[in-house]
Amino acid sequence: MPEADVADLGSIVAAALANSPAARLLLSALEAEQTVAETAVRDYYDRNPDRFLTPEALRRGVDPFGGATHTDFLPYEAAREGIARELRRAAGRQAFFDWLDQARTGVEYAHGHEHPGDPTHPDHEHRH
Repeated sequence: MPEADVADLGSIVAAALANSPAARLLLSALEAEQTVAETAVRDYYDRNPDRFLTPEALRRGVDPFGGATHTDFLPYEAAREGIARELRRAAGRQAFFDWLDQARTGVEYAHGHEHPGDPTHPDHEHRH
């Protein structure tokens, strides 16, 4: 998994994905099994007009929240599959985070090996 794909996930999740083929396979499976409702895709498109400006509108500096016309935006049909893919990916990642949190329940780290970001650790706010 490329570093850019795990950099925004947090260090524990990134470490699991960087070091475990099984974790990567689970994440892929969870992403693939997500179903995204058409209403959610359409709602995302409607709420995020800035993400769907045409290249020409971007070059002209069109304000997507004022003054843009319908021709300044990619048609919904052109954007739909990409939105659905991103929403499935986000839902799959959330399912993976939930699974990992559940899997870590009850884990006790050996003294001195606690993760500094673990909120169960008394000094979880310190930084290295």
